[in-house]
Order: sequence, then C-alpha cells, then structure tokens
Amino acid sequence: MTQPKSVLHGGYHTNVSRSWQAERTLNKEMLMYPIFITDDPNALDPINSLPDQYRIGIDRLKAFIEPLYRKGLRSVMLFGVPLAEGAKDPFGTNADDPKGPTILAVKLLRSEFPDLFVACDVCLCEYTSHGHCGILREDGTLNNDLSIERLAKVSVAYAEAGAQAVGPSDMMDGRIEAIKKALQNAGLAHKTMLISYAAKFAGTFYGPFREAANSAPAFGDRRCYQLPPNARRLARRAITRDMEEGADMIMVKPGTPYLDIVREASDLAKDYPIAVYQVSGEYSMFYHAAKAGVFDLKTVVLESMTGFLRAGATVILTYYTPHLLDWLDEQ
Repeated sequence: MTQPKSVLHGGYHTNVSRSWQAERTLNKEMLMYPIFITDDPNALDPINSLPDQYRIGIDRLKAFIEPLYRKGLRSVMLFGVPLAEGAKDPFGTNADDPKGPTILAVKLLRSEFPDLFVACDVCLCEYTSHGHCGILREDGTLNNDLSIERLAKVSVAYAEAGAQAVGPSDMMDGRIEAIKKALQNAGLAHKTMLISYAAKFAGTFYGPFREAANSAPAFGDRRCYQLPPNARRLARRAITRDMEEGADMIMVKPGTPYLDIVREASDLAKDYPIAVYQVSGEYSMFYHAAKAGVFDLKTVVLESMTGFLRAGATVILTYYTPHLLDWLDEQ
C-alpha cells in the first residue's frame, strides 16, 4: 500500500481544490494591453504578422478602446508608430513631439477613460532613421550617455502629458537612474511608475513587432545592448541594478522561453511587481498553430498565462488581452 505521506491525488481531486493549489489566479487587473498608435489620425490598419492587431490613429482610438474598457480593460502600454515622411531622424527627435501619436493618445485616454492605467513604452527605435534604440556614434556604436539623456527627456514629456507609467525598453546602461532623477526634478516621480524592462533578451521572437512598429534596424542588430539568450546571471545583474537605480516594476521579455528568468526576477525582487511580456512572436506562434488545428487557442493561451503566474508574474503584457477579457467572463 502507498505510504500516507505519498498520497497527493486527494488534494486536487476537484475543481475547487485544484484552484487552491495556485499561488495566484489570473484576473483582468493583471492584464496590460500593448497597442500601436500611428500618426495617421484615421488609421485602423491591420498588421499582417500580428493577426487581429492594428495600428490605430488618434481619431479611431476612443472607439477602439471603449468596448474593451466596458469589458474590464484596466491598463495599456502605448507604442508610438510614426509613418509620415520625414518623421524619423538619427536622434529620435519626434519621440516627444507634443503633437505626436503617443502624447496625443495619452491625453485622450486619460480624459475619456478615467479608470484606465496608461503606460508608455520609452524607446527611440520607432523614431530613429537607423532603427536602433539609442543615439549612435560615428562608428555606428551606441552613445550611451546621449541616449539616456534623450530617453529621460522623452519620459518626462510622457509623464507631463499624463502617463501614469513609463517603461524604457531601450536597454541602455543607467537609463533607470537617469529617468528617475529626471522625473524627480520635474516633480513627477511621486505619481509616475517606472517600469524597467530589466531582463529583455535579444532574439527572434520580436519579428512581428518590428513590422507593427516599423522599427527594424537599418543595419546590424541589437545583440550588443539586449541581453544574450543564454545569460541568466547577466539578467540577475541587470535586475539587481535596475532595482538599485529606482525601478518600481521589473519586467522580463519575452515570456514563454524565459519562465526561469521570471522566477529569478520574482525571487530577486520579492517586494516588486513582476511583469512578463508575451511578445509578438509568441502571440503569432499560438495564433497560427491554433489555426492549423494543433491545439485550441483559448486553452493554450490560458495555459501560458498559468505558466507566467506560476513563475511569479503579477502583471502580464499580452496581445491576447481582448480575448482574455472575454474568456475570463466565461469561466
């Protein structure tokens, strides 16, 4: 006979008792929806490599968000996508344009949807003519000091417009401290969350995003500033550094291939919210596999959410947010 201490099945024999095994349960407040705001005011342009996702113009944004807000959408992450002729230059000058898509979107969302938490991604890649995430030297390498100075100015501009969080995804060294100090000097640090993409790994899972944001590098790649996929210990150092520099939330990106890093972040940053970004490649992989009959889309997406929560995430950025708002109501 099996020893009493070895009998586990009785502890999870029913739906209710199985639910009790979870450290946390997915809810709508955990979901942050990444959306792309373009400079064509009337745009609602489908993104081929991100099915059911769009580049949205400012005049279409309210109608796009309204039904999601009624279903329980509580937070968004905005990505500006300038497509007009001459919108890009080597310095990302238009990133903080007061008439640009990001700042206009912040103002509209804060005005129309008072309970919606509005965060802005902070990076220069969408606004630079070379497509890299910072300002470059003449030899094509990054000028880190000029880059973080520029990123800090952009962050303050977004916060002044009403953004409740800024999330620098550029991976420049020292960006968190520079942005935190700039927010303090502007009198905004007390009401602006600083989300650190601390453990952002280089790799192939960003392909659809680069089409969506029109941000592919014109030359080279981003392996010299995004983390190497094999670098667990380097990720730990980056997380620890960004905590010390003043981050309010720690993010891991991508999600599914890096659940071990989500757990590392959760262990290292025990007193911080832990975000995970289920990136565009993950989204498209599940979508197309489900279309091919490999598995049921709802089932696999919910399973991926369980994996994130089990690893330690408390916030999940996913393009499946609109689906999840419906699926959570069905449960």
